[in-house]
Amino acid sequence: MSNSNTPGDGAQQPDIEASSRHTAVIAGERSAPETSSGPHAAGDVRTRKAFNDAPALTSSGQPGGGWSGQHPHAFHLSTWAPDVFDGGTLQGATGDNWKILSGQQASVYLARLEPGGVREPHWHPSAWELNFVITGSARWSFVGPEATHDTFDVTQGDLVFAPQGHFHYFENASDTEDLVVLIIFNTSASEPADDVGIVASLSSIPLDDSRQQHQVSLRLVILLAALSSD
Repeated sequence: MSNSNTPGDGAQQPDIEASSRHTAVIAGERSAPETSSGPHAAGDVRTRKAFNDAPALTSSGQPGGGWSGQHPHAFHLSTWAPDVFDGGTLQGATGDNWKILSGQQASVYLARLEPGGVREPHWHPSAWELNFVITGSARWSFVGPEATHDTFDVTQGDLVFAPQGHFHYFENASDTEDLVVLIIFNTSASEPADDVGIVASLSSIPLDDSRQQHQVSLRLVILLAALSSD
């Protein structure tokens, strides 16, 4: 008995890669995210400008950031226009800007921290995180279930794993050298859609009186002291 979903003899076979084909994009001209009703809503997707069927070229003649319709399996991450923050930059390939990752439960980021730069303490509610140190040295700190605490230094070639939901952050441990880290997640969502930071968390706590303000401030001091201890 034949499967009703299988084409018969002589029938046209389905194009299994059709959904992965797409037009090229270039770095720059990022559109502002629209307001959405949830962390994974379409309004949170940051888009790029389409550019015919070939990747953009940098001043050196090399492919610009993004992917090409000609080669949907390749993404030029290092030349993708970065998000710029105080102390560092972040470049990412997710299901939002690399179509082949859509639905694959995978995304990757390239993080650069200047000397003294710190990644805001945070956790990911629905994804684990695997970090590979490309250059430089870093100090990681974790708080897990039952207040378990772990702080350690790593250097070029080392791996660091952050389990789903574990509070963590990292900082550049060098006074002179940039830190470059490749970060892989088991989610196709962009990092802001699966990232809960300490600043936003504390800012959302209602402070109706001076006593509550004092309690929150005290807890923050205790937490930061624990994270900075060896």
